[in-house]
Amino acid sequence: MSPDTTKHNGHAHVTPLRSPPPLERFTPVTPHIAITPTVSVVVPALNEAENLPHVFATLPKWINEVVLVDGNSADETVAVARRLRPDIRIVTQRGKGKGDALAAGFAACTGDIIVMIDADGSTDGREIVRFVGALVTGADFVKGSRNLNGGGSDDLTHGRHLGNKALTWLVNVLYRARFSDLCYGYNAFWARHLDVLAVDCDGFEVETLMNIRAHRAGLRVVEVPSHERVRLHGTSNLRVTRDGIRVLRTILREWRRRPLPVPAEPATTRAADQGAA
Repeated sequence: MSPDTTKHNGHAHVTPLRSPPPLERFTPVTPHIAITPTVSVVVPALNEAENLPHVFATLPKWINEVVLVDGNSADETVAVARRLRPDIRIVTQRGKGKGDALAAGFAACTGDIIVMIDADGSTDGREIVRFVGALVTGADFVKGSRNLNGGGSDDLTHGRHLGNKALTWLVNVLYRARFSDLCYGYNAFWARHLDVLAVDCDGFEVETLMNIRAHRAGLRVVEVPSHERVRLHGTSNLRVTRDGIRVLRTILREWRRRPLPVPAEPATTRAADQGAA
């Protein structure tokens, strides 16, 4: 747009351009990419003081908020978290279990995008850019997959692998979905979909519940490759048989409930299908 030039008494008069409107708030992600949504990261933790220095070191500097949900730890989890990130938001869990912790963390988030990672060092915060990249290019819900090209696991035992495979197959058959990895805790979504996801479970079945509800609600679910690492310190609270049964019960309960029609076509896509980062 050129300046407005008019004639006045034979002389050219130049009207200066108006100042451009201020730029919308944005967060630099890379030297070439910036995003306007704010990003909250939820970290459920129970006695993870030794692991938090590694976990927090992997988190990108451009995230806006970290919410740590403490499950009444007996160690220095909260003190370590505050020392590492003075701006951290601490939520004290009132109930028990991972699902209950995540629900409390989600309720405390203020960001437009919510990312959920584990506090044991198995999920790499440097991968968050993949999840956010998929969301800002059209996805509603993004789930990590250890079974896509570029993903993998250093911690998945043979028994857990077979169990996850069988449960994933069952969900794909019952719900006409295309999930490649059902029981993995690295996920991200737009906060505006919290009402649809409506986390109301206590344990490790939470990821399955969220995946099913996102799919049945017709949200655009995208999978991105993720590499699961071995827990750094401490002992996992996951019990394969007990929690596998809980996941199975969740799948069947949601199927019997049928609050929403199953989409006519599978809504889940892979990052490669849409060219997401």
